[in-house]
Amino acid sequence: MDNSIIRVETLHKSYVNGSNALHVLKGVDLDIRQGEMVSIMGSSGSGKSTLLNIIGILDNYDAGAYYLDGIKIEKMSETRAARFRNKYIGFVFQSFNLISFKNAMENVALPLYYQKVSRKKRNMIALEYLEKLGLREWAHHLPSELSGGQKQRVAIARSLISKPKVILADEPTGALDSVTSTEVMEILKEVNATGISIIIVTHENEIAAQTQRIIRLRDGIIESNEVNHNFSNEVSAGVLLEQR
Repeated sequence: MDNSIIRVETLHKSYVNGSNALHVLKGVDLDIRQGEMVSIMGSSGSGKSTLLNIIGILDNYDAGAYYLDGIKIEKMSETRAARFRNKYIGFVFQSFNLISFKNAMENVALPLYYQKVSRKKRNMIALEYLEKLGLREWAHHLPSELSGGQKQRVAIARSLISKPKVILADEPTGALDSVTSTEVMEILKEVNATGISIIIVTHENEIAAQTQRIIRLRDGIIESNEVNHNFSNEVSAGVLLEQR
């Protein structure tokens, strides 16, 4: 039985700028299993952000095929794409992407707003997730009142609240110091241990070394796709063990 959560076959993507076409992805094949923790590395312009945007149903591809949980994803209307994102995918970004005028609880609750969950219920669930991530007492603070590590914990809580099957993390430690980066990676490993697949785009070898598989992109093709034999999915005493 195929337990792939993400399958990409001969994926091509070009961007047209006037009379010039930039061929960004040149026939990428990729298979990610349910529960895997994978990193994607590559220099700027290698195509890793484009690939992540296609997997996250934020962008379309030109040729090839993309299957999410066995469903072919192609040329969806924005409404349908948003519905799939909300059901299957959580996002964590380098810049946190928190709404500045909403407090931590409201930011975490946002995905449930789009699922038409009542305000009282979604705020209650958001508080539960903030508690799991050690931020319950910061629930009513604005992002401007939080440290970088706290903001990323809020972003992780927001990514988890709709119980996704996949979390896409784009440079999740890029704006953090080394100690906070380690804490964020421990949290992501705990999340992964609950069965959620995690794909991390990173420039940092230390981050990639903590994932199960390291995929390197170069000029729009996969240069290497290696199992990390040093990977350990053991986590420290957890804050998320009751998840799922």
